[in-house]
Amino acid sequence: MSLKSRLIATFLGVASFLFSYAEECGRPTLQENRIVGGMDAVDGVWPWQVSVQKDNGHVCGGSIITKNWILSAAHCFPNPSDVSSYTIYAGWYYLNSFNTHQSAHRVNYVVIPSGYVEPHSGKDVALVRLATPLTWSDWIRPVCLPASGTLFPGGMLCYVTGWGDIRNSVPLPGAGPLQEVQVPIISEGSCREMYQTEQVDILYDMICAGYRKGGRDSCQGDSGGPLVCQMVNGTWVQAGVVSFGLGCAEANQPGVYARLTSYSSFISDNIPEVGLYGRAHRHQLEGSAAALLGCLSAILVPRWL
Repeated sequence: MSLKSRLIATFLGVASFLFSYAEECGRPTLQENRIVGGMDAVDGVWPWQVSVQKDNGHVCGGSIITKNWILSAAHCFPNPSDVSSYTIYAGWYYLNSFNTHQSAHRVNYVVIPSGYVEPHSGKDVALVRLATPLTWSDWIRPVCLPASGTLFPGGMLCYVTGWGDIRNSVPLPGAGPLQEVQVPIISEGSCREMYQTEQVDILYDMICAGYRKGGRDSCQGDSGGPLVCQMVNGTWVQAGVVSFGLGCAEANQPGVYARLTSYSSFISDNIPEVGLYGRAHRHQLEGSAAALLGCLSAILVPRWL
């Protein structure tokens, strides 16, 4: 092989490595035109969404973050030392009907932050270790998680998905396809002001999304599910985990989510292999760039002798 051919082959190989992670998480292979507000999602468009089921009944949502780990809410696992009755369903679309692409997994163990008490006190996240790994497909893929410095400013339009009630105490009818709703991020100050009259503290590890006038929101049964936002490069990054609210879609009572930028260290400490959007990409690019320069130097040495 000529020097030029070797150089091109090396460059292409390292370039492929450079971008492999970016293409893996937060990039659905199936697409749709997004529907705003409480509508049926298209099967496969949110491939990281899972159903957390206990005793064969849906109790919470969750999101795929690696082949072995699911992210959900701590309050979905009131007794994290006993997970024998839980099953995680990936590739799940219909709540009450057959799912062609489903994959069922028992739970090995659950990790929740030290000091968690209840959702209003914060720390409402759970890392769920699967007993068997997932297999990637068009319908089963991971979402990206944010590094601590990732910004989700007020007004940013994001999506929350799940199989929860469509109104207070009104479950999904019929087959119960996965629902999606578009909601804007609400600034911490605005959310704290709205909840002040209800004597609910919005803590540093919480993020709010919804409308001051209400009408669009997550609800009971959506707990643990993802609030995802699309970044400028098209990647979907999870900003929050459905945690709590007062009622559903009430005025001045937006949905409250666990803020994932507050848990980047907790996640990385427990799942070293997980990549965090922003920090992980930058480190990978730096390391890969160095590797590329090293490879190029090795190839070009004969020309300098």
